[in-house]
Amino acid sequence: MLVRTDDEIYRVDSVWLGPPRATFPWRARYVSYGVGLLVMIGMMFLQRRVGIGLDFFSVAWALVITVVITRFLGQRINYERPLGQVVELFRHEITGPRARTAVGGGEVRSGHVRVGAVVRARKASERASWQRSQTESRAAARRRKGRSRGKA
Repeated sequence: MLVRTDDEIYRVDSVWLGPPRATFPWRARYVSYGVGLLVMIGMMFLQRRVGIGLDFFSVAWALVITVVITRFLGQRINYERPLGQVVELFRHEITGPRARTAVGGGEVRSGHVRVGAVVRARKASERASWQRSQTESRAAARRRKGRSRGKA
């Protein structure tokens, strides 16, 4: 026994057939006209932003590119995947996280390191003042240490 499903209902494209002898020479779904209009407006806007003037050839190329993009999108839009879902999928593809391809480190080399005396020699006056300051800080530390023991 063969069970027929209702899938044939969804396979019918909603196209404008029009009155007899007044149909378009092409078959296009209603959604294609809306998508085509939006793509054409976007294409014309892009041409103006790039600096292409408004003349016959720019409009003709915009129309050709609009037809190509609309047909491309029309092949991906059907009753199982409506236009809103395709637009949302495109948005997620553009804004989604990507795997990092840049290497976070690398080989460590010491060829650029200079080998030699690291600390320069101090002059006698600098050495004497440094020793005095070290001696004073040690004495102050001892006094503080002694005070804390006496109070405890």
